Amino acid sequence: MSFGFLGIQFGFALQGGFMSRIFQTLGANEHDIPMLWIAAPLTGLIVQPIIGYLSDKTWHARWGRRRPFFLIGAVLSSLALFAVPHSSVLWMAAGSLWVLDASINISMEPFRALVADKLPNSQRSYGFVMQTLIIGIGTWVASNLPLFITKMGVSNVADPGVVPMSVKVAFAVGAVVFIASMLITVFTTDEYPPEDMEAFEEAKKNAKNPLVAGREILSNIQNMPLTMKRLGLVQFFSWFAFFAMWSMATPALTAHVYNAPKPQAIHLNVASDEVIEGYQLASQAYNDAADQVGANMGMYGLSSMAFALLLTLYTSRRKINRRNLHMASLMVGALGFFSMFWMDSPDYLGFAFMAIGVAWASILSMPYAMLSSFIDGEKMGVFMGLFNMFIVIPQIVAATSLVAIYTFLFGDSAINAMLLAGLSLAIASLSNLLIVNPEAVKD
Repeated sequence: MSFGFLGIQFGFALQGGFMSRIFQTLGANEHDIPMLWIAAPLTGLIVQPIIGYLSDKTWHARWGRRRPFFLIGAVLSSLALFAVPHSSVLWMAAGSLWVLDASINISMEPFRALVADKLPNSQRSYGFVMQTLIIGIGTWVASNLPLFITKMGVSNVADPGVVPMSVKVAFAVGAVVFIASMLITVFTTDEYPPEDMEAFEEAKKNAKNPLVAGREILSNIQNMPLTMKRLGLVQFFSWFAFFAMWSMATPALTAHVYNAPKPQAIHLNVASDEVIEGYQLASQAYNDAADQVGANMGMYGLSSMAFALLLTLYTSRRKINRRNLHMASLMVGALGFFSMFWMDSPDYLGFAFMAIGVAWASILSMPYAMLSSFIDGEKMGVFMGLFNMFIVIPQIVAATSLVAIYTFLFGDSAINAMLLAGLSLAIASLSNLLIVNPEAVKD
């Protein structure tokens, strides 16, 4: 049931680990990078509630409720993954990211609802943690792909403004894994039909009217439960932190930890041989450092996988306090971000990302387990989509103001984005104290 998330996470990990590298390769200044990322959260803000609502109102005798969206999203995502690293200018890369993120969201949004559809409340923590375990595997493998491919002999060096072949091959592999893993879920998972098919068909007719659908979505936003809003506050600061990592970790860590910043672009037809040689050496150092940053980022996937495995074993037999577990996990992640600022050797970078992985495992499971415990099952898809507003809105805020905020608080060096990420995750951790609904807190 959850295996398709392997492909989804391949897409997200390649996007999160290497889009900033692609942007820098195509000439982006490090301070411009967060704004180039804005396409991803804007897409999610539009797509997720709509897909959630439509999947609630869908039923096909063979393909079920959620699986048609898995398949459509998988095909579009795989095509986009092939295209992204072949962008030749910045606007093409930003546009490709827009298409990629929209396509991944079409597949991802119904996956959360599928777990809630098929599992009783007593098993949902277990179900969401199992998804997190598979996500961790995907994150680690995909984050290491360019490094693995480089070690296999594929070139990691390219002319100015050209993405290295190692990255292009990695994205192509990701595209194949995405659609293959999604097909496994589509063809091996059954879904339960609606209990009252007559009432469902009537609601399905109304869903085809965009005015009716729009009014229903707006009504659900207005009547959002208080506990969901409080969970949204936790999500806001959690995802602000991770957007800072995805967009700024490569420029921050290649410069601060590896002392190998991206060199300024040169014009090959007018530069001297000495300048060209110097650029190639600096570019080689940056690309190698970027591979290492990507591989270290994969450690947060590996540690989230290990943490999720422990939680899977525990929650399959015993109850947990979801709120307290989530609060502690986020604080561990905050310490991981803070440690990057004082790090003087790349040897310890993996440990920082391992701490971040503990937070990541919890972010991908506990909020959804808490939410599904008190939401009407007939509206699970649309509420899961609306809940993801608390994921995309902070990313939009970060895309437009991240540089200004960390510059104001700490200074204009890119590594200060990691300090801001740590502060944001610490605030998210403490915000869990606002969650008092016993249905949400206790498993």
